[in-house]
Amino acid sequence: MKTKYLILLAMGIFISCSSDDSDEYQNIPINYQVPSNFPPLAYNMANNPITEKGFELGKKIFYDGRLASDGVVACGFCHIQEDAFTHHGHTFSHGVGDGIGTRNAPPIQNMAYQTQFFWDGAADHIELLSMAPISNELEMNGNIINIIAMMKNDSEYKRLYKQAFEDGEINSENMLKALAQFMTMLTSSNSRFDKYRRSEPGGILSSDELEGYQIFNQKCASCHATDLFTDNSFRNNGLPINPSIQDVGRYRLTELEHDKFKFKVPSLRNIEKTAPYMHDGRFYTLEAVLNHYASGVANTQNLDPTLNNSGTLGIPLTAAEKTKLIAFLKTLTDTDFLTNPRFAEF
Repeated sequence: MKTKYLILLAMGIFISCSSDDSDEYQNIPINYQVPSNFPPLAYNMANNPITEKGFELGKKIFYDGRLASDGVVACGFCHIQEDAFTHHGHTFSHGVGDGIGTRNAPPIQNMAYQTQFFWDGAADHIELLSMAPISNELEMNGNIINIIAMMKNDSEYKRLYKQAFEDGEINSENMLKALAQFMTMLTSSNSRFDKYRRSEPGGILSSDELEGYQIFNQKCASCHATDLFTDNSFRNNGLPINPSIQDVGRYRLTELEHDKFKFKVPSLRNIEKTAPYMHDGRFYTLEAVLNHYASGVANTQNLDPTLNNSGTLGIPLTAAEKTKLIAFLKTLTDTDFLTNPRFAEF
């Protein structure tokens, strides 16, 4: 009897330990580390700590076409990993029913270091921004009531919500929190430039790239600041106004005259992979972008003062400087980020 009792006791301990320690039952916290060459986080994670199951749930939602009215256009439809989560090659974002938006799809990267999102800053919190594309009739045209009902009838969603959140509720709040956890993890910080900045193996820049970095610091870094390569401000960069769209930028949100034709300064990380460029996708090459700044800046309303030097518009750039700048910009490509299987759909 004693031997049998000990065997049963041992089995009980084994069963108990295997259940408690299993990833299936435990929601393991993810210890998010700010890269040493990055500024501090803008997003306070205290109210939405990142966990393995929260991330897994957010990833499932991100790639689920059932959020859209056509059952096809997921968030990942316009935000493709290998292109730094942009809709590479498309001037404007595409949506349900072959709908076409009016702006270029921005990359999803380093979102937790931002306080305002979209080209005009229409969302001011990472946990809220997803509702805009989900509900926009030209993008996903989703209905939140139908989405939540779908999730409540899906066994995998029921399992993940129960594991990811203490209340286990399938609701819009937890859905948006899970998406925020997934997007927070989409951190691009391991390019060759990052390794150079952190003096890590593989962080070697050529002489042209180093000269390009110097030119960049002299002529571009006032807007594309810090190692995030944006100051997160809204500026008018002198694009001639597109008469077919008449996009007034941030003014659409604030209705303040001084915000007309201002758009958010984009990060230049993975810029090699995110063409076409600008809010309306008008430039398909980095050469075209630099040509704009060198000789194409228009003196439109609210032109940024840095682009008007006593009546001389733009940024003076020689052909050699453009070549070196592009060489430097390509060092910002983060292959690890673009190919990380953890972020992939399957």
